[in-house]
Amino acid sequence: MKHFQLIRITGIDDGTFGVVLDEKIPFCLTVERPWLNNKVGESCIPSGEYVCRRVQSPRFGDTFEVTKVSGRTAILFHKGNVEDDSHGCIILGEQYESLNGKTAVFASGKAMNEFLQRTTGVQEFLFSIVWAFQT
Repeated sequence: MKHFQLIRITGIDDGTFGVVLDEKIPFCLTVERPWLNNKVGESCIPSGEYVCRRVQSPRFGDTFEVTKVSGRTAILFHKGNVEDDSHGCIILGEQYESLNGKTAVFASGKAMNEFLQRTTGVQEFLFSIVWAFQT
């Protein structure tokens, strides 16, 4: 089964930022909500091992949902720029920049397209989340 890993590299007031690896090859960046004890709609999800399944989101189209997150549902990979664009989901991007005074990801559409290309024909994959530092 295909395996992606999210390495969270920092958690600051502007959000939680990381890098995604496809079988150990880094290919995109992320922004998520800060860690707030897994609070629904306000926190990134806990680190751990998950299975992601392909779904058709009414809002985001073809994407993947992170499943079996304790107390949470509808955790999707999607486009955006800042942590406010997420309600607990994982936003993909290609570079970090400032947007209206906040740290943000840019080229999100390009990152999402690459993610979908890397998952062509894949219905589910293993997904692990680790922190590069202690929170």
